[in-house]
Amino acid sequence: MSTHDISLTVDGTTEELTVESRTLLVHALRDELGYTAPNVGCESGKCGACTVEMDGDAVKSCTVLAVQADDSDVTTAAGLAEGGLDPVQRAFHDEHGLQCGYCTPGMLATTHQLLDENPDPTRAEIRTALKGNVCRCTGYGNVVDAVETAAERLSDAESSAEPAGSEGERDQRAEPPRPEGED
Repeated sequence: MSTHDISLTVDGTTEELTVESRTLLVHALRDELGYTAPNVGCESGKCGACTVEMDGDAVKSCTVLAVQADDSDVTTAAGLAEGGLDPVQRAFHDEHGLQCGYCTPGMLATTHQLLDENPDPTRAEIRTALKGNVCRCTGYGNVVDAVETAAERLSDAESSAEPAGSEGERDQRAEPPRPEGED
């Protein structure tokens, strides 16, 4: 079996490794590099437990050869949590969308891509986006609630972001100065 030297940036860390031609990305991540967030489920792209973000797109890492990911930027669910839970992870926690957690890393990657492309999805759009992520626990109700909550929080955070200019400049624009003695 031939081998290949590849380079991946995983969760912000550049990794160099040698893989066989047939090595799947999920096995390179877990078995060769020790990143345990993507889970091995069906190994046929049906369950989505292995989903990661590769160059900004959610991909099922059991359907990508490691050599195809050479020079790619890969983000696992653990990489999303640098410096604390990100808004999507926090929403899954708050809405009890984690359940047993086996499918959660894949759902987080899929949700990130969904909200990047559609920041205000309907429940039907959320269900459609997540149909490639199989949850074997109790169902998707809490997961869909979590995605809605994440979308709302991201929207609120974006709308409350500071506009350009200092606070003093904004105050001056909002209310014109009054002449002395007039209150």
